[in-house]
Amino acid sequence: MREYKMRRGEYLEERVEDMAEFVEEYFGPVTTTDDYKDSDLLVVEDPKNPVFKRVTAGTVAYSGKKDKLALDIEERPAEEVIEEGHFDAAEDAVAVKNDFLEAATGRDAKARRDSMKRDVEDDETPDNVA
Repeated sequence: MREYKMRRGEYLEERVEDMAEFVEEYFGPVTTTDDYKDSDLLVVEDPKNPVFKRVTAGTVAYSGKKDKLALDIEERPAEEVIEEGHFDAAEDAVAVKNDFLEAATGRDAKARRDSMKRDVEDDETPDNVA
């Protein structure tokens, strides 16, 4: 499960008023929910795109901090997708994921990558370094 930050000065609930409707628009009908860090995330067990096997997405609430968007996409094996003749679906799958994340967070793929790199760099600082 990956969590995504919002753009500075923006809040998830302002960008996405109805998370269930938002998830359904990009991935298909929500079938159930999963608990993650005391938040109920929406699960799409039969996504519209045949590359996706299962999609879990939603808001992770943090006390005293901005909420984050959580997203986990399980993909089917490439051989299986190709065997079924869904060649264009792989390209579309990448676009759907990026469009979903950008619409929700206001950050494009490059900004999300840069942010994740900074988070990793911050985590690698030794404890005894001031």
